Amino acid sequence: MSGQHPDDDAALSIVGQRHYGRWFSALIVLLIVGLIANSMLHNPRFEWSVVAENLTEASILNGVVMTLKLTAISVVFGFAGGVLLALMRLSANPVLVAVSWFYTWFFRAVPMLVQLFLWYNIAALYPRISLWLPFLGEVASAPTNTIISTFSAAVIALVMHQSAYAAEIVRAGIQSVGSGQLEAAKALGYRRGQILWRVVLPQAMRTILPPAGNEVIGQLKTTAVVSVIALQDVLYSAQIIYQRTYEVIPLLLVATLWYLVMTSILSIGQYYVERYFGRGTQATRSGGWFRSRKAPQGGEQ
Repeated sequence: MSGQHPDDDAALSIVGQRHYGRWFSALIVLLIVGLIANSMLHNPRFEWSVVAENLTEASILNGVVMTLKLTAISVVFGFAGGVLLALMRLSANPVLVAVSWFYTWFFRAVPMLVQLFLWYNIAALYPRISLWLPFLGEVASAPTNTIISTFSAAVIALVMHQSAYAAEIVRAGIQSVGSGQLEAAKALGYRRGQILWRVVLPQAMRTILPPAGNEVIGQLKTTAVVSVIALQDVLYSAQIIYQRTYEVIPLLLVATLWYLVMTSILSIGQYYVERYFGRGTQATRSGGWFRSRKAPQGGEQ
């Protein structure tokens, strides 16, 4: 104002906005979390001493190893098959497109547990597996149960299930790359294989990795279904113990804790892999999506 003294501005102070609702909601949430934690720690029916005793029991650790082994095999071969199926789906060959579409549709539609039982009982359809060669006839034959064991049935079911979902993830990532990138690569004289590995996939990884990471974590939890065919994963190992000791809840908590540990490790790995392939983006440079939306400093609007 015209009558205001210049020194009056220096006496003004900036008062921060008080977020009473934010602090109140945080207090309520902390209170609920505290009540739950107190109940879990002081309820004797949880039997935490039994949990601690069995957490590193030999059969439980063997089950953890089996779970990790099934996850690693199904993810590696599942995504390899998914890449192949995605390329078939994007090809100009109508036969390849139809086969890829049918495979993806079928194995996404049939529940994982049903697929597992089908492969476990495949000997009922094909009692023997034979190898035939042209002009030579049958050169080898063996009972199906000797070739497809319990472990093999679980691996086949997990891989075929995983590849169907991986195919859609990879296909979406490839299609996210702009056509201008492909035209530029062709103008530089790149061949089809070079365009795929040097241009398309490095850019598609930013789109592929978030759902792929979630799929890997989901696959680790999906391996728990193999317990129904008596394959000794971490859940089946816990079941064997509590069927003998009748300590059902503590042993289920043991399996739960191990799943929490394994999924947490995978989540950390997913974060660093995504950060590696997402380097150079604004969200990565600023430390995250929420920080990138932070109000600019220095009075900029």
